[in-house]
Amino acid sequence: MESENMKKIIYSIICTVVLSTATSCGDFLETTSPSVVDRDFVFSDPTTARAALVGAYEAWRLAAQDNVFGDGLFYAADAAGSDIERHPEAFTAQPGRHQPEGFYQNGTTTGIYALTSYMKNDNNGDYNKLYAVIGPANAVITAIQRTSNFEAMIAAGTPTEISQIYGEAIALRACCYRELIRYFGDVPFAVESGVAAVGLTSRDYIYDAVIADLKTVEPLMYRVGESGVEKNFFSRTAVQALIGRIALEAGGYQTRRTDLGADFHKNGAGNVLTFEIKGTSNNNAEYGRRSDWQDLYAIAKTYLGECVNNSGTAKFLETDPRTPENGRIYENPYQYFFQQMNDLTFADESIYEYAMTQGASGNDARPYSMGRPSSGGGSNAFPCKSYGQARINPAFYYGIFDPKDKRRDVSVTVTGSTGGGAEKLIPFTPGSVSNGGGLSTNKWDENRMKTPYVQAQRRSGINGPYIRLAEVYLAYAEACAATGDEGTAKTYLKKIRERSFPAGQANTDAFIASCGSVLKAVIEERGFEFAGEGDRRWTLIRTGLLPDAIKKVKDLTKEMLDGLSANGYYTFANGNTISKYVWTKLVDAKTEKGFRLTAECPAGQENDPILYPGWRGQHDDWMSVATRAGVVNTTALTTTGANTNLAIKGLFNYIDPAGAEAAALVAAGYTRQDWGATLVTYYSEYHTNLFTDYDYVKTPIYLWPFTPNVIGTGGFLNGYGFKQE
Repeated sequence: MESENMKKIIYSIICTVVLSTATSCGDFLETTSPSVVDRDFVFSDPTTARAALVGAYEAWRLAAQDNVFGDGLFYAADAAGSDIERHPEAFTAQPGRHQPEGFYQNGTTTGIYALTSYMKNDNNGDYNKLYAVIGPANAVITAIQRTSNFEAMIAAGTPTEISQIYGEAIALRACCYRELIRYFGDVPFAVESGVAAVGLTSRDYIYDAVIADLKTVEPLMYRVGESGVEKNFFSRTAVQALIGRIALEAGGYQTRRTDLGADFHKNGAGNVLTFEIKGTSNNNAEYGRRSDWQDLYAIAKTYLGECVNNSGTAKFLETDPRTPENGRIYENPYQYFFQQMNDLTFADESIYEYAMTQGASGNDARPYSMGRPSSGGGSNAFPCKSYGQARINPAFYYGIFDPKDKRRDVSVTVTGSTGGGAEKLIPFTPGSVSNGGGLSTNKWDENRMKTPYVQAQRRSGINGPYIRLAEVYLAYAEACAATGDEGTAKTYLKKIRERSFPAGQANTDAFIASCGSVLKAVIEERGFEFAGEGDRRWTLIRTGLLPDAIKKVKDLTKEMLDGLSANGYYTFANGNTISKYVWTKLVDAKTEKGFRLTAECPAGQENDPILYPGWRGQHDDWMSVATRAGVVNTTALTTTGANTNLAIKGLFNYIDPAGAEAAALVAAGYTRQDWGATLVTYYSEYHTNLFTDYDYVKTPIYLWPFTPNVIGTGGFLNGYGFKQE
């Protein structure tokens, strides 16, 4: 007992000191060792060393959720700025998001963009929050490196508890530099506790250094599931995936400043790099990739291949393990991944998830920012408010997503929640929650949770899926295709694609032919796999496929809007038709189907207005949820009574509003609602303001400015045309 108490005391002391190293922008630059007891004692003992890492993990969880994979700059641009995703509100209503999201109108507005329009001039922004992780991570790394047995640990080349902890700290730091580069480009590089980092370091130098560090610790770590390493910790499996992810990004296209000097951009060996440039320069910046990009892709191929060949307890499911219940059909392994997340369990396919706690204070992006919208109130609603930042371009949903693809309905929803236990059509009127904004991400929804938290919004407890096997498979396929191994690339492309279609209907060869190459097919497939998750923007940037993808969706959007305006409907090449109007009716799905929350639409029942599109509806029993939560006022749940689900007609086929079918629907209790007609009304929002003025040739300015406090302490200036104040 005395031993356990002593460990708790040491744990408390170390956590307090480690957390204190991350209190401000300046602190991260000059952190000192957190050791308040003998270094060899603390950092050679797994219990105390693990305690020292807790502060870094907590800082990372907060940064990941609030800034880089939930809210923050991810929320402002990644989740809404691609050919797939869009922003729900009007262009003039959210300039602080829309301008960066659309590349600052071809770079012409960076000089007038208010630095604090979306990024606040304080210590809570992405930049400072990420360095607040690097500080305590560096403290742990430096302390372990200075222990007497460090060299022996490295030389042994096999995992121990201490080497595992050391590897986790290296991985935490690597993730932070990866995110900093994505948002800001070249940044300060601090790798040793107590040594200040000032000025800018070439991102290419940082990439190479980070990859080298990860390669060193990779054999010293346990795979996920080994020796108690769960999916909320970085593992050897996660590090292999990180090496692959970062190597692909380091070898990809990025926008770099040209005003920092001819010898600024260097690799990890200190050698000046040359670049393959794409398009024309813009605001003293060029868009290109390193001339040695193939070397980086080869690194990615090696480590992603290792991850694929032995992924620990992470499992890529090609069949759905669920069995039908009460007439509800599943048969969709892709859907199952997100159901597991909604169930607050580690998903089988996950390699690393940053952990959230249901009911805990603070932000929780899933589903508030990244899921199905709800117009419920901030507390005691069913479900509570979900803003729905990650919306979907209608031309992508209707014209590019294959109707047979089982990922479509999981990824995109046409309905949200009233917040009172009923379903509603989300209009295309600019807005938020379920009152506007149009098509939305559907992957996370509190209706799907076994124990939804209704006492307050943003408290769902759903983890953040930072690395999963589907990404590893597609990244591996990309690395293989880019380095000439198209056979292997096609194998892993097929694994992803064929699990998402009915047997024999994936048509992978035809898909590859339509894309023009195996490599382009892999990138396009990634769009379907991660639709609505904010992956697409960065993927298009780093692969150099950005201009073509933006032009394609913008041209398709114009064709759709012009067709709707001229004819009242528009039919896409894949057979889908979008019309000016649809007809809807609230129905008692519990009586008709035996359930309210729908799953996969059974084959042959695509004409059922309740079951198709699939994966929508409402929680099967919100009243029981309210009772368990102690909610006294349940008036909102009785407003619509048993009629909780929305039956929809005309969503994918044209119904003449003056014809007999429309009249019969009205007679049966359906109401006509504007659908494509609203798109025509808001033509400028859906077409003109879709990457406004982007000419597909100039270097895209996708990066963010440094705020004045960062400039003041960092010893450098903004580039890319941004102001300094």
